[in-house]
Amino acid sequence: MSKPYPPIDEQQLEQLERECPAASGVAFARAYQQAVQAGLSVVVSENGEIVEIFPDGSRKFIKFIMTPTPDQPGRKITIS
Repeated sequence: MSKPYPPIDEQQLEQLERECPAASGVAFARAYQQAVQAGLSVVVSENGEIVEIFPDGSRKFIKFIMTPTPDQPGRKITIS
């Protein structure tokens, strides 16, 4: 049986939150490369479009989407 994680304080939580975007970007890039190397297509959003990208580099348009709304890192949102 695994041991429970010790509680973390606010500073540790903030550090994890700062590191998360970069870590997720690395993980997504690695997964993308692994899929392409395995001969699989990947579906991505680019410039307001969903497209399927095939291992040979060709692309197939799927649909238009709303472009992302820019946000500031560290912004706090209150949900009431």
